[in-house]
Amino acid sequence: MYIVLGLGNPGREYQNTRHNVGFMTLDLLADRYDINICRQNFRSVFGEGRIGGQRVVLAKPDTYMNNSGWAARDLINWYKCENSELIVIYDDIDIPIGTLRIREGGSSGTHNGMRSIIYQLGFDDFPRVRVGIGQPDGERNLVSHVLGAPQGEEKDLLLSAMKNAADAVELIVGGNVKEAQARFNKKPKKEKKKKEENAQEVQAEVKEEQHE
Repeated sequence: MYIVLGLGNPGREYQNTRHNVGFMTLDLLADRYDINICRQNFRSVFGEGRIGGQRVVLAKPDTYMNNSGWAARDLINWYKCENSELIVIYDDIDIPIGTLRIREGGSSGTHNGMRSIIYQLGFDDFPRVRVGIGQPDGERNLVSHVLGAPQGEEKDLLLSAMKNAADAVELIVGGNVKEAQARFNKKPKKEKKKKEENAQEVQAEVKEEQHE
């Protein structure tokens, strides 16, 4: 039994915001596997079904983000799953938009929802899929950024990342967390190219100094 917890805020005003990528990724999984997320209990809206033959619960806390741990604790207490069978999907401002970071455990970082979950459960050794939403641009503050809806290219990048996040959850549920990490824990192409260009510039400067 796996519990897949997508983090976000309930309410129409938050529906398509960056902070709700956990909810939206859960919707993608629900569509793929015909799981109806409509039951209410455990301070969540949830549905039960199967992914790749494994029994799963897809759950969206209705506690609002900062108290996500209440829902996680209620679900764990009822379904009695192992620590490694809890998978949490959430947004992360500390990684570039459109990228993923998959970990098998660790701290909450700067994310209040994850901080609440780790505090309420008393452990942090469970898989998590972090979906990068990037830092705010220009004069936009952090709250406006996370609670805003992406547009244009940014929206496309985020949708692609959420599809990848759903693929990653499928792999984790199938017992292939290492494969998920190998496949999705990659630097974006632009970032790779920039690093390569910087390395080439450094090498060129070194050669120039050697010839002087």
